[in-house]
Amino acid sequence: MRGVVLVLLVSCTLLGGCWDRTEVNDLAIITAAAVDKAGKDEIDLSIQVFIPKEVGGGGLGVPTGSSTRELTTVLSGKGINIADAMSKVQAKLSRKVFWGHCKIYLFGEEIAREGIADHIDFLVRHPEPRNRAYLYISKGKAVETLGIESVLERSTAEALREYASLHIGMPVTLIDFRNMLKSEAQAVAIPYIQEGNKLKDKEQIQKNTPLLGTAIFKQDKLAGVLTSKATRGLLWLRNEITRASISVNLPEGQGLVSVVPIRATTKLIPHIANGKWSILVKIDTEGDIVENATKLNMMEPSSIALVQKSVNDEIKSRIRLALFHLQKEFDADAGNFAAAFHRKYPQEWEQAKPMWDALYPQIDVNIQVQAAVRRPGLISRPAGSTDEHGKAEK
Repeated sequence: MRGVVLVLLVSCTLLGGCWDRTEVNDLAIITAAAVDKAGKDEIDLSIQVFIPKEVGGGGLGVPTGSSTRELTTVLSGKGINIADAMSKVQAKLSRKVFWGHCKIYLFGEEIAREGIADHIDFLVRHPEPRNRAYLYISKGKAVETLGIESVLERSTAEALREYASLHIGMPVTLIDFRNMLKSEAQAVAIPYIQEGNKLKDKEQIQKNTPLLGTAIFKQDKLAGVLTSKATRGLLWLRNEITRASISVNLPEGQGLVSVVPIRATTKLIPHIANGKWSILVKIDTEGDIVENATKLNMMEPSSIALVQKSVNDEIKSRIRLALFHLQKEFDADAGNFAAAFHRKYPQEWEQAKPMWDALYPQIDVNIQVQAAVRRPGLISRPAGSTDEHGKAEK
């Protein structure tokens, strides 16, 4: 019995409790951060900080916890790097800055052209920032985006995080950026968004989409920007297409047909023969018809064949558009052809690696698309059309 008591007493001395805890009330929680070019050797760091609201205190006719106060505020500081600028921002706050809930990192276009790898180093090296937070490149000043009031979400950070989760564009995290920069191609693709001064009010938000395309980096520096249509081609090329709607014009049916892919697989098959490098982009996809504005009956095999051929052509067109910019204008292997050649031809790749920048634009790309329409929809003929007896289709 004495032995048990002795063990318990010794164990109590090892229990430290919560002596080093940090209360939430002592933290300034960052929800988003923006980095812009300030001067010749300076950056401008802006952080969006969550403003805690008091619980209760609602007056007569006012719901408990409601308030007209803003949910976030933006503070800025200049420095030679993020760590230096962060110390200037901390001096403006009465609470300790906390990065653990930062969901979005924005970089202005000007600083992106000079390179952002050094700034990313702080975010992946510091123990608090999330490696799963999303990256965006902003047209113009990134800080202007932090001031946007979202119609549905509580903050800009939450709105941009939702855009990334929808996979409308390319969702890129800190880990993704680091992996792409370390890949054989050393090319990075990051979503490119609208400048904030065009999204200040509800009317502007209704007229302008936040996502403009994809910023393409070559060895850490911004090389160019792909349009939204070319971005879809890049997503097909990278086997990352998840949400898409392909609308094709059928001259035979005098109208448009919209197909939504439900499954898609892209394979890159490299080939080297007689010193000539080429690659086959092989795509297999299945989709459903969600809208038929033609006069064709989609229950007929001949109509389905027309749709499938048009979808094949449209996907090829988008991929060719993306490759034109990547190979001829940016010289950036965002499709990561280099990794495909490295896997299949390791010896040839080691010899060609120093000359990849000159070789990549010369690679012949063949595109093979096999699109299958599995479900034509719940009705056969277009809505409102009549059958052979003159009766309206139901």
